[in-house]
Amino acid sequence: MAYRPPYRDPDSLYTEDQHPSTLDEKSLLNQCELSTGRGSGPGGQHRNKVQTGIRIMHLPSEIESRATERRELQVNRSRAIFRLRLKLARKVRTYVGRDNHRPSELWSSRRQGTKIPVNPKHEDYPALLAEALDVIVARKYDVAGAAGILGVTMSQLTRLVRQEAPAISEVNRGREAIGLPRLRS
Repeated sequence: MAYRPPYRDPDSLYTEDQHPSTLDEKSLLNQCELSTGRGSGPGGQHRNKVQTGIRIMHLPSEIESRATERRELQVNRSRAIFRLRLKLARKVRTYVGRDNHRPSELWSSRRQGTKIPVNPKHEDYPALLAEALDVIVARKYDVAGAAGILGVTMSQLTRLVRQEAPAISEVNRGREAIGLPRLRS
């Protein structure tokens, strides 16, 4: 079989380093700029007087997330970090081999046979989504081939991506751009 290089999506940001969504919180925040502010909407006087909203900007990628819906800064901070990890998983790609990718320790530990059960609200979800998208894009949006490399079924891989609506939209955009049919969302 002849070597085929991994596909590079022109709309994605690529990094040579570890995927930012897989970094521990301290390392991720070292790459970010945080700012606080007041939230708007319901919540009464406390919300209008205290700066409990948070904005996090990932400086290398210029991807930003915000959280202002709660009255506690720590809760908003946690939500903003999780949202940032999801955005990074969708937009940032790492260089992986098209045919010779070895699943990460996290992927291998979460996989149960040919299934990859994970709640989309679990802290591992952004890292798993990032790895899945890295392999899907490297295989030029061949989801069945990516599933084979990751050791899961195509339906399980599609389900993992479909749990994050913007992620399945990105995959479908890429598939349409190269002439493949859309996946059901």
